[in-house]
Amino acid sequence: MKSFRIGSLFGIPIKLDLTFLLVLPLFAYLIGAQIEDVAEILNEFLAAGIDVGSITAGSMPWVLGFAAAVGLFVGVVLHELGHSLTAQRYGFPIDSITLWLFGGIAALSEMPEDWRKEFTIAIAGPIVSVLVGIGSFALFSVTPESLGGPRFVLGYLAVLNVALAIFNMIPAFPMDGGRILRALLARGQPYAKATQQAASIGKLFAIFMGLFGLLAFNIILIGVAFFVYIAASSEAQQVTMKAAFQDVTVSDIMTPAVDLHTVEPDTTVADLIQRMFTERHTGYPVIDTSMGDERLVGLVTLTDAREIDPVERDAFTVADVMTTDLKTITADSDAMTAIERMQRDNIGRLLVVDRGDDRFGSQANEDGDLVGLISRSDLMTALNIVQESGAENLTGRPRAAD
Repeated sequence: MKSFRIGSLFGIPIKLDLTFLLVLPLFAYLIGAQIEDVAEILNEFLAAGIDVGSITAGSMPWVLGFAAAVGLFVGVVLHELGHSLTAQRYGFPIDSITLWLFGGIAALSEMPEDWRKEFTIAIAGPIVSVLVGIGSFALFSVTPESLGGPRFVLGYLAVLNVALAIFNMIPAFPMDGGRILRALLARGQPYAKATQQAASIGKLFAIFMGLFGLLAFNIILIGVAFFVYIAASSEAQQVTMKAAFQDVTVSDIMTPAVDLHTVEPDTTVADLIQRMFTERHTGYPVIDTSMGDERLVGLVTLTDAREIDPVERDAFTVADVMTTDLKTITADSDAMTAIERMQRDNIGRLLVVDRGDDRFGSQANEDGDLVGLISRSDLMTALNIVQESGAENLTGRPRAAD
């Protein structure tokens, strides 16, 4: 998400995603367009006593629609703040709270695997929404009937915040209700298995929401269903990988330096592409041997080679196209750290370096020794082996005690 910071609360950065700037006026328009119907509902069920004529005259519907939309998103921030402050109490830092197309997201640096902590963090948001709804209703109750506009906004926010809490309690992982469900499922079974079960239920709910959205021609509900389905699948995959790669280091999965295919800087791009075709590799460490030793000087990939027109590839060398800003990781790093770094930098491989260690047939480099290379395909192959074999981990070492 492309976002920018607008301030902070309790030391937590508050950000606005660019999509929020689109959805805020949309919500304001929808509320303003339905203001007469909503006012009649408030009059009937809350005895609001709102003079419908006074709030539908001139530009009042759009003013009140905007005020209600802003108030609704303030409630969303408070909802996410409930999650965030509870998580901080348990020692989990919060990177930010971001308002975007479908509401708000509190970015926890790490999700707790203790079911009690997750349950408390997850339920804190809906509790805050109910409290905001109660507070809005209290203000609504003491606002004179002559102030029809403020009574409309406060009554609307009272109902919507309670509705937000109820909607979030739907057990559609990774919504709040889904996280509560996972916490309850994790009481008597492994966290990863509980996540897979909660994700499956969440995807089922997402399908039902999407179908209902299609029948009701509700684009927002369809969008929420799509988001829930994708997010459930993504988080389930992350948790599964984390469980599979527990106690697994980069050195357990990487291709050691002695087995690596490498190229020299003076290799032509044409020869490089021919090697890629023959050896079925799309990336090579670049090793310079001109000074009598082996020095890691870069990394070249198929993407780099493609930047050169076919007719000019004999005239360009690997040194002309290789990447010298190397993304590296140490051999003793966790495998999950490698995955997260590849995702963050949007790259397909990491060079593995180590200092003063030649167990892997290292090739010297002033910033450390090249001891291997780890790629996304290495990680996915290892994950598939674990899942297909039912093995507990890749190393044969006993798990660390939970």
